[in-house]
Amino acid sequence: MEEPCRQCQRIRRWLIPIGLGLALIVVALLAACSSAPPPPAERAALPPARAPAPDAAPPALLLRPLAFSQLKGWTTDRQDEALAAFVRSCAKPVPASQKEAGLRRPAQLGTETADRAQACEAARAVPAGDPARARAFFERAFTPYEGMDSRGTEALVTGYYEPIVLGALQAGGRYRTPLYRPPPELVNIDLGLFRETLAGERLVGRLDKGRVVPMPTRAEIEAGALKDRGLEIAWLADPIDAFFLHIQGSGRLKLDDGRTIGVGYAGKNGHTYTAIGRELVRRGALGADEVSMQTIRAWLKRNPAEAPALMAENASFVFFRLSDGEGPIGSQGVVLTPGRSLAVDPAYLPYGMPVWIETTDPLAPASPFTRLAIAQDSGGAIKGPLRFDLFWGAGPQAEAAAGAMKARGRAIVLAPKRAVG
Repeated sequence: MEEPCRQCQRIRRWLIPIGLGLALIVVALLAACSSAPPPPAERAALPPARAPAPDAAPPALLLRPLAFSQLKGWTTDRQDEALAAFVRSCAKPVPASQKEAGLRRPAQLGTETADRAQACEAARAVPAGDPARARAFFERAFTPYEGMDSRGTEALVTGYYEPIVLGALQAGGRYRTPLYRPPPELVNIDLGLFRETLAGERLVGRLDKGRVVPMPTRAEIEAGALKDRGLEIAWLADPIDAFFLHIQGSGRLKLDDGRTIGVGYAGKNGHTYTAIGRELVRRGALGADEVSMQTIRAWLKRNPAEAPALMAENASFVFFRLSDGEGPIGSQGVVLTPGRSLAVDPAYLPYGMPVWIETTDPLAPASPFTRLAIAQDSGGAIKGPLRFDLFWGAGPQAEAAAGAMKARGRAIVLAPKRAVG
C-alpha cells in the first residue's frame, strides 16, 4: 500500500474534535486527497528540484534584499510588457483573508492591501509601451529580494503553453476522444475553512446518495464512468493531444470549418497527479536528462499499444469549459500574458507579485534568459517556494520553448516598498 499523503495524516489527527458529520465527509474523501487549490493546469513532467522527504515540514521562503543593479539583464528587459500584466492583476481584489495562502508567506511581502493598492495606482499612470518608464516604475515602487530556502537560492523554472489541437463540437469520424465539463455531483472542500492549520488544503470528491466519495480516476473515466451523461463539450482526434491538454490546463481547438475555439480549466477529479515522464525514467525508457514534453510525446507515438496504460498511470483528470476570450485565464482570474505570466505556489507568493527570473534560454541553453513576470497562475506540480512555471502562449514556437524549458536559476521577488517599511 502506498504511503498516505502528508495532509491526510494531518487530517486524521483532528477528526475527533470537529464533529461527526464533517468527520464522515473527510473520511470518505481521504482517498481523493489533494493539497492544492484548484489549479489551472497539472503541468510539469518532472518532480520539483530537491523535493523534500514525504514527512518533512514545508520549506520556508527566505528573502535577502538586493539592489536592482544586482539583477542580471535588468536594464535590457521590456518591463513595459510585465507592467501590462501587472495592471491586469491590479483589477483583481486581494482576498481579505490570507488563510488560503497556507500561512507560509514571508513578512517582507506584507499583508496590507494598501501596499498593493498604492503600487497599482502608480502603475496605471505609466504610459503603455515605454520600457524605460516601466522600469523606473518598478524601481521606484518595489524592493528586490532574492528568494531562497534552507538549502540555497536555486530555483527550478519550467514552461507551459496553450496547445492548438484538432477538435470538433460533435463526435464522429476521427473525433472520438471527449473533453468533459465538471459533473454536477463534484464537490470541492476547502479544509482551511474548518481548521486554520489545514489552510490551503482541499479534498475533492462527489456526492452519491448523501455521501461524499472519491471521483473516478482517469482510467475509470476513460473506461466510460462519465459516458452518455451529456457532459461532453468537445471531441479530439488524438487521445495523446487530450492528455497533454490536461497537463497544460487550457488550449484551443481547431475545427474543420476553420474556426478556433478555446477550452479552459474548470476543475479536476482530485486524484494525485503522476508525472509519466518519471515513470518512463523508472522503466529505463528515457534517461533522466532526456525527459521533456517532446520526448514523452514521441515515446507515446512510438508505442501506441502501451500508451493508454501509461497515460492512465496519471489518475488525475481535468474538466474543461468552452471559452471565447482573448486567452487562457489563470488562477488569479485574469487573462494570462505570453512570456509574462508566471505560475507559482500561492502558499508562498501572492498573485500579482512581480518576480524577476534568471535562468537559461530553453532554445539556446548556453545563453542566459532573464525576464520580469507576474505571479498570476498555479499548477498541480508547482509546489514549493522556489518552483516556477512560465506561460509561453500558443503556437509551435511556444510549444517548443515550453517543452524544452527545465532549468535551474535564480528568482528575485519584487515587494511593494510600503510593505517593508
